[in-house]
Amino acid sequence: MSLFESIWDVLVLLFWAFVFISALIAVVMVIVDLFRDRKLNGWAKAAWILFLVLVPLLTSLVYLIARGQGMAERVDEDAKESKDATDAYIREVAGASPADEIAKAKALLDSGAITAEEFAALKGRVLSAA
Repeated sequence: MSLFESIWDVLVLLFWAFVFISALIAVVMVIVDLFRDRKLNGWAKAAWILFLVLVPLLTSLVYLIARGQGMAERVDEDAKESKDATDAYIREVAGASPADEIAKAKALLDSGAITAEEFAALKGRVLSAA
């Protein structure tokens, strides 16, 4: 007799593994959202956590139904804040404004390193990127 009697035993095992992992991910996402939500007070967060510990699957479903829209908005807001912070960091590290780039290109034009057409192309590219 083998570990699995038939292919159906394997399929049932895979199904229940999928259900378990899905429920685990839902619980983790609810916990992450609870701590991300700044409008919810500490007692409400504690109550949600308590119910998540006692009845995890049911509580996750109720949370997703009751607060799912706000959950999506908080994820979008967090992604926007991360993108803004990344963009600000990149601008800070790059350190050159469009005016600085044009001034550098003008200095190259004055020194004869580039032609007037190349200067115009550089200037157009810098202005279109800004």
